Amino acid sequence: MAKTIPPLNPLRVFEAVARLGSFTRGADELHVSQSAVSRQISLLEDYLQVKLFNREQRGISLTDAGRRYQQEVSPAFARIAAATRDLLANNRSGPLRVRAYTTFAAKWLMRRLPLFQQAHPEIDVRLSTDVAPADFASDEIDLAIQFGDGNWPDMQCERLFGDRITPVCSPALLNKPGAPLQALDDLKHHRLLHSHYRSNDWPYWFNAMGRPDLAEHRDSMVFSSSILTYQAAVEGLGVAIGQISLLDQELESGALVCPFETVTRPGFAYYLLLPLRDTMPAKVGVFREWLLAETRQAAG
Repeated sequence: MAKTIPPLNPLRVFEAVARLGSFTRGADELHVSQSAVSRQISLLEDYLQVKLFNREQRGISLTDAGRRYQQEVSPAFARIAAATRDLLANNRSGPLRVRAYTTFAAKWLMRRLPLFQQAHPEIDVRLSTDVAPADFASDEIDLAIQFGDGNWPDMQCERLFGDRITPVCSPALLNKPGAPLQALDDLKHHRLLHSHYRSNDWPYWFNAMGRPDLAEHRDSMVFSSSILTYQAAVEGLGVAIGQISLLDQELESGALVCPFETVTRPGFAYYLLLPLRDTMPAKVGVFREWLLAETRQAAG
């Protein structure tokens, strides 16, 4: 029985081209080149020893043999697609529980979640925030996004993107009367904004600039989260250290600017954490693939 089944990839290409009536439209649907489609059709015709398409000046048309073959093959692919949708729907039942740091959730993930929901409306995403380390044995979560050095034993850990920091401020501070912000020493005349959970960012950046003395600056404000720190910078209360991977919207709109060119990389990163298991639920796999694709796009 198995010997009568042709190679599946050429067969899939045939079904798409026959259904759409065009090598070009078939290539677009399958996200491959037209030449690749042509090669796959030739492979199938060679295997079957039957001509499936008439190549004409204005396009293609099915031969009689090709039409009969399509009538049998297309319903089979439709049944496979329907069975797959049913299987995924069953595996995706119940909400997908995602935990992330508040700043990552608010400044990065929430801005992109509508795209995921448009593509996968059948997956109900439940987002929670916490700075505590994920514990899949006791926490009711399917996956977590955490910030650190990548050392999470007994978990599947995938790097999303690294930490990049540089000062950010309201554009109004750049030419503030009597206290412009043009050079490093000008920071002495501006309030430095700190996040409680990222208290080492300013000292790290000053050390990287060769000016650790500036870390002794006395005029400062400390906030309980990075979100409040960034909002304070937007409002012109002072200069904050910004995780620029999370501030693309503010930087693009001009609500925040980077007064200095130097961006430092402390060595930490955001990671996707999953419990170790033999099989991954479909809804988790779908979200994981989407998240990795989004972070690659944002980085590139």
